[in-house]
Amino acid sequence: MAKLKQYIFFDFEMLCSDQGMSFDSMEAIRLGAVKYDLETEQTSTFDQYIKPESTKPLSLFCKNLTGITDEDLEKANSFTIVFSEFLSWVGGVKKSQFFSWSQSDLIRLKLDASVHDIPNSVLAKIEKRYIDFQEIFTKRVSKTNASVETALQLYGLDFIGEKHSPMYDSFNTLRIYQQFLRFPIVTDLIMVEKFIFDNDSYLIGEINEELDKKLKSDLLHVVGYDDVFQMKEAKKLVKKTRNLVKKYNNIRLNRSGLFNETIIRNIENLIRFHHRLVAAYEEHAAFSSNVLILDEYLYQPLNAFKMK
Repeated sequence: MAKLKQYIFFDFEMLCSDQGMSFDSMEAIRLGAVKYDLETEQTSTFDQYIKPESTKPLSLFCKNLTGITDEDLEKANSFTIVFSEFLSWVGGVKKSQFFSWSQSDLIRLKLDASVHDIPNSVLAKIEKRYIDFQEIFTKRVSKTNASVETALQLYGLDFIGEKHSPMYDSFNTLRIYQQFLRFPIVTDLIMVEKFIFDNDSYLIGEINEELDKKLKSDLLHVVGYDDVFQMKEAKKLVKKTRNLVKKYNNIRLNRSGLFNETIIRNIENLIRFHHRLVAAYEEHAAFSSNVLILDEYLYQPLNAFKMK
């Protein structure tokens, strides 16, 4: 595989309506992108309108939302030409990593490329090198799907440029990505605030102590002091512990080095307990058992929490 030399952040504006519209019908009408050179750290931009196959005038809603006019599209090139010029601007798919804020941009690209008979091989190369950064950000930082503007605000930044411009959306997505990579401590502080502390914030020196308290409190709330569970309740316990693992799992990555060994070990014990619980539940369900007992083996990973 060719050496990675650049990031390509891209975004589409699409046909839209407040009267309801299938995604298949929402043709791309503007493509914006930002190229970031990994060696020079310089950026360059791409921004072109796209003339859609649909000849219907833009809805007032779409004009107001995107700032695009019928005149803009009448003078625009077809998707085929714009995409060809985009690839020329990229200057080498194999040396690029592609990003967008939501997979809808990749889906739009594939749909419109299919309509215009662009070879699947070209799209396959892009898709192989594609990252939905909103998905990563949601999973690792914000917990819920955030807009570009909201994600910037989490880092204390304002949106730069024209709203609903795909080029500026791409540029600001790059800015979020740079914050995510360059400031792991800030990112992990945002993550624990969103995932664990219900938007409460703590000083760096307090984080591990507060995490320890919260983890023990959550475990006690979920598992309690019971040893015997009816299978219906055991199923709920499996679901609750799975959600607890999702809640704390980012701590194990410890990108920032912020979290101490005790916290990480305790979260690993939580995960070990969950795996044993799932296996025990599935075995009991297979034999139509009425109850599940938290025996010494099942409970052993939780001994470190001293809940009993």
